[in-house]
Amino acid sequence: MTLQKRLEAFVKLGELIQNLSNDKKEALFDRAAQKNSWFTQGNCEEALSGIAHLLNPENLKTWVSKYPLENDRNTLKVGILMAGNIPMVGFHDLMTVLVSGHEAHVKLSSADQVLMTWLIEQIIAIEPEFGNRIQVAEMLKAKDAYIATGSDNSARYFNYYFGKYPSIIRQNRTSVAILDGEESEDDLRNLGKDIFQYFGLGCRNVSKIFVKEKTQLQQLLAVLEEYKEVAEHHKYHNNYEYNKSIYLVNSEPHLDNGFLILKESLDLVSPIAVLYYELYEEEELLRNRLDELKDKIQCIVSDPQRREGAIHFGAAQSPDVWDYADGVDTMKFLMGLG
Repeated sequence: MTLQKRLEAFVKLGELIQNLSNDKKEALFDRAAQKNSWFTQGNCEEALSGIAHLLNPENLKTWVSKYPLENDRNTLKVGILMAGNIPMVGFHDLMTVLVSGHEAHVKLSSADQVLMTWLIEQIIAIEPEFGNRIQVAEMLKAKDAYIATGSDNSARYFNYYFGKYPSIIRQNRTSVAILDGEESEDDLRNLGKDIFQYFGLGCRNVSKIFVKEKTQLQQLLAVLEEYKEVAEHHKYHNNYEYNKSIYLVNSEPHLDNGFLILKESLDLVSPIAVLYYELYEEEELLRNRLDELKDKIQCIVSDPQRREGAIHFGAAQSPDVWDYADGVDTMKFLMGLG
């Protein structure tokens, strides 16, 4: 199966997604929500649009041009243990394995079976040869390599069972934002997307902010008022009420706008409906602090013109196809197998 044929299949998948009727999308998303109520229509739509962006022909061309991909190669069996924290989060691993020329042996997350199964069915319908290169199974024993995504606890399990094989094993990560006080209202409004999209369940969601002054917090809460509809989701609202009650009972200082709690903490990963903040004074101290936490940070959101390597406000959940999870080049790993 040639590289061109593999790429053309994914381009066609992108076109199919872009041309999918509203009725078909609504039916698909309804089935997904019945299995996982975090997967709302809006979140599924965002995720599907993100996949269509990945499959832009020019994006794919730019991506693969960086690697010595071949038409024919020694095909190996790569086990993929997918996460299910946000819709279709395992798609990039699946696509990378297939484009690399290997076989994908997939264990789906129970939280994201409907959408990932649909994607697999579509890509096989577009290119039937992929039917021999995609296997969905509950057990992934004795594969040639593994890509596994999960929590810190599950990572220890993955290391125990798959550590003797070539593997990429991802653990808990989260994202942070840095506010220096020069942000516009639009910046803060866009930051709200990084915080609330997918209810904050993704590793690219901002769960903590670094601020210079506490006065910035009140401004942020005021701007974020336009995201109050997240509280209409019962699971999100339950988390908000639970965390609020804990802080009140324990007399822990916090700020609250009725659907989001701001709490000072040195921790990185905040509970749902809570955003941690940490004060900083000097840039050098902040850089040292971020360096300490680099193995747990997926991306940093700030103004790229003022902070090198930062992602624009509002763009945390819009990665390009070459933006690899944990900064580990999955394609390079796959090309080095065998």
